[in-house]
This record gives sequence, C-alpha cells and structure tokens, in this order.
Amino acid sequence: MVYIDLPEFEDMNPSIQEKAKPILEKTGTLGEIFKLLAIDEKIYNATDKMVQDYLLKETYLPYEIKEVTTLLISLENSCKMSVYVHKNIAKMLGFSDKKINQILQSVDAIDTSDKNKELLKFFIRASKKDNYKMTQDDIDNIKQLGFSDK
Repeated sequence: MVYIDLPEFEDMNPSIQEKAKPILEKTGTLGEIFKLLAIDEKIYNATDKMVQDYLLKETYLPYEIKEVTTLLISLENSCKMSVYVHKNIAKMLGFSDKKINQILQSVDAIDTSDKNKELLKFFIRASKKDNYKMTQDDIDNIKQLGFSDK
C-alpha cells in the first residue's frame, strides 16, 4: 500500500527502537503507520507524545472509550490501515480478541453500558462529512446522559 521505503526495526533510530520494542513484542509486528512515523524522529516523538498524553492518560474519557472510538471511526471510514493499527493498539491496551470482534461488528454488539453506546454513536456521527447537520438536540441528548462539554 505504501510506496515509500519504510524502515524496518533494525534500521530505526535507537530511541525509536526503544519505544518500538514493546510494541513488537506484544503484537509481533510494527504496522506501516509506525514505520512511516519512524522515518523522522521529530515526527515520531510528537505523535508519540500526543498518544501518551491524550490516548493513554486518563482524561475526561477513559482510554478504553477513546480507543473503541478510534477503532469504530476507522471502520466507519473504511480505512483498513487505521483499523489494523487500532486493533493492535487495542491489543496492547489489553482488549481481548472477543472485545475487538464485538467492536468490529457494531456499536450495539459491544459489551458496554447503553450510556457509552450512545456516546460512541454520537462520536461516529460527529466524524462524518455531514456533521454540520448535527444540532443542539444531539448535544443536549448526550449531556442528559451525564456527559459534559469537556
């Protein structure tokens, strides 16, 4: 799929190798996106910082909801590469194969609360090209479930 010469683990900068090694050990592979980022240490480090600060750290949303969201939106957008990457991230975060398969089926197949399912459906809707058609009612419905602007 990628037409750029992507570095293999052995060819990566040692500081990137240090971060890649646990991923390689847990998943058995480094995906194309990881390899693409590894071409430039500054880009890799900036992306890694974003992942560490926003995906893995607890914020207003638990990391599980954030990763389920990214996997669902990757699936919704029919981006096979993103689905592959986020399946591996989910595995690294401790998601079981059963949980990942539920996510790949649909929001309704996921073993989570109805409140979380509504939030996930809201996120998918907000990610679509016609998200400008969303209304205050859509936001109010989510707030009624206990979620806030944050």
